Amino acid sequence: MTGETAGPNMTVINREAFGRVGIWSPALKTTGDASARRGEVEEAVAELDELGYGTIWLGGSPSVADAAAVVAATRRTTVATGILSIWQYPAQDVAEQVAQLDERAPGRFVLGLGASHEALAPGRYAKPYSTMVAYLDDLDAARHPVSAGQRVLAALGPKMLKLSAERTLGAHPYLVTVDHVAQARTTLGPKALLAPELKVVLDTDRESAGATARNVLGMYLQLPNYTSNLLRLGFTEDDFASGGSDRLLDALFVRGDVEQVKERVAAFHAAGADHVALQALPPADRATELPRDDWRELAAALLD
Repeated sequence: MTGETAGPNMTVINREAFGRVGIWSPALKTTGDASARRGEVEEAVAELDELGYGTIWLGGSPSVADAAAVVAATRRTTVATGILSIWQYPAQDVAEQVAQLDERAPGRFVLGLGASHEALAPGRYAKPYSTMVAYLDDLDAARHPVSAGQRVLAALGPKMLKLSAERTLGAHPYLVTVDHVAQARTTLGPKALLAPELKVVLDTDRESAGATARNVLGMYLQLPNYTSNLLRLGFTEDDFASGGSDRLLDALFVRGDVEQVKERVAAFHAAGADHVALQALPPADRATELPRDDWRELAAALLD
């Protein structure tokens, strides 16, 4: 068991249960339009579990039901949403679903929450910080509360990072640099979980690896939440042109071999990360595939 139960509906996940390294993927959903891939996903996550990754993060605004399928297909790995959009799923419904999942697999699931982006929640997005506070209040007040010890927040700026430390296990920042990890640790303090995501392109051809990275980064450079954070870190508007400057790509991605990934993961840990969630990125023509060969290669290099 990766977590512990502190009483009725009071599951607490230990920081150590996340492990030092995990896998982050938007391709692990199995509900709705993704239901046809369920068998493929179940087989892949079972292998991730056997490889020894500490946590499997479901990206792309997953539901609790998506996470439940991954929990059912694995034996020990912590499973987390990275992240569930607070605009898409009502807090009371989420709390009931988490309680049901905990009954089947206590201590295995972490609810990662985020305010997403205005462009991805048209007509609903307003006052993300105060809405997140209200959402956490609703989880606390639910018939089956989701405890602070079972949830994390997507957080980039100081206010949301502080809220992460005050009301949850900690923060799961996305699209960040080593410098941001260090700043986040200072803001969070020493006790909160810090579990950043890191993008990896296992390709030693710098030009083709750059093309893969820019194909992914272009979308994020249209979202003010990310660009504002990057500007705070010292990048300029010039770095956002043409899919991202080399300087920006080198800060946000690892382009190269597993030894370079090991170096960046070590730098994230040295800067204050407890856990690093690796997102392996295949070339654009295979973008929808599960990068299982990459996951195996990373496991061989990074996991004992």
